[in-house]
Amino acid sequence: MKKTVFAVSRLTTLIGGALLALASQAAEIQIIHAGQLLAVPGEKPLEQQSIIVRDGIITEVKAGFVKEVAVTADDTLAIIDLSQAFVMPGLMDMHVHLQGELGPKNDSQKLRMSDADVAMHSAYFAKKTLLAGFTTVRDLGAKAEQIYALRDGINKGWVDGPRIIASGGVSVTGGHGDVDGMSPDLLDLYTEKTICDGPFDCRRATRRAIKFGADVIKITSTGGVLSDTNTGTGQQMEDDELKEVIDAAHALGRKVASHAHSAAGINAALRAGVDSIEHGSYADKDSIKLFKKSGAFLVPTLLAGDTVVQMAKSTDVFSPAIKEKAIRVGGDMMDNFKASYKAGVKIAYGTDSGVSHHGDNAKEAVLMHAAGMTNMDILKSATVNAAELIDMSATLGTLEKGKYADIIATSQSPLDNIETLLNIPFVMKSGIVYKQDL
Repeated sequence: MKKTVFAVSRLTTLIGGALLALASQAAEIQIIHAGQLLAVPGEKPLEQQSIIVRDGIITEVKAGFVKEVAVTADDTLAIIDLSQAFVMPGLMDMHVHLQGELGPKNDSQKLRMSDADVAMHSAYFAKKTLLAGFTTVRDLGAKAEQIYALRDGINKGWVDGPRIIASGGVSVTGGHGDVDGMSPDLLDLYTEKTICDGPFDCRRATRRAIKFGADVIKITSTGGVLSDTNTGTGQQMEDDELKEVIDAAHALGRKVASHAHSAAGINAALRAGVDSIEHGSYADKDSIKLFKKSGAFLVPTLLAGDTVVQMAKSTDVFSPAIKEKAIRVGGDMMDNFKASYKAGVKIAYGTDSGVSHHGDNAKEAVLMHAAGMTNMDILKSATVNAAELIDMSATLGTLEKGKYADIIATSQSPLDNIETLLNIPFVMKSGIVYKQDL
């Protein structure tokens, strides 16, 4: 009798395992009918195409509007009709700050909001960013534990948001990236353990940031507009400090992004081997030569410059020290960007959102267009170039076989009118539709 019970139990286990195996093979299949398809930004759009998606991954792109594909009885099949729309890869923003927005209450928020509050706030801003059509972002300045948790929570499907490449910050004492504008006891309390002095201490800080979860290292080779000190926007990290940070990060498989305004700070970071320059406000002829020699990207953040100029002129949010820098630097960014673009510097799309409002990320495209950048090059900067910068060209940036189904659609072609990006009615990330107003 015991043998019979054992045999039945084992048979039940085998049947249950077989059913689970069959269930695991079931797939969610989607066929997207695209009226116009910009599968590879930089190439000519195609007419009347079908994108086949299996479990969030593109398996095929076919000419015509396909209505059937091979499926099993357990598969689910859905057809998404974008036959009257312009379809392209999800946009990517290479410079955001998801944990807040610039405003008059920033000081009190810093003191009143708990770490849990900050995490909730960043989740709210992440959702706004995703619904604006930005399916991948690089966050370059946040409370480390909270931004890493948000990144991981999004990856696990716990909360909705863009794919996040999250930074760890390394800055020098008293420089941009260190805390400022507080009483001495609060300055001590809020100073991060990745603030460093001297090359070997900066090497330690870099390794610490990576240990705790940084996907990329953010450094500040120059002063910044929003530091509440009158220390200027010139070079602040020394050459040997820059070299040690970049070498240590590269040795551990991490890229380095450098906030940099002055030409001296830009050029020092480029000579040290940095992977991207953020802002690049005063890039000169030597900068352009170094950009092209090294292959580093410029992430221009024109929207941040425009935002701080308007705020400095129309509000009393800024201290006198910040107001002076905002008007001067923000006003100069556009002309210097024009020169870099015309010279052929590689450009990746970035907004510095958090300075501007989250969800308004596409306004950067309008400013880039006003500076003379072609619509196709703008779209390429926010897809193909951005994917290259974060080493994800194999999975992001174009709509081709084997890549994530990160897809947006608009009612008009942004190649004809870049302002079409200001209201994106269809957003898909990894095969999940988050917005469908077409």
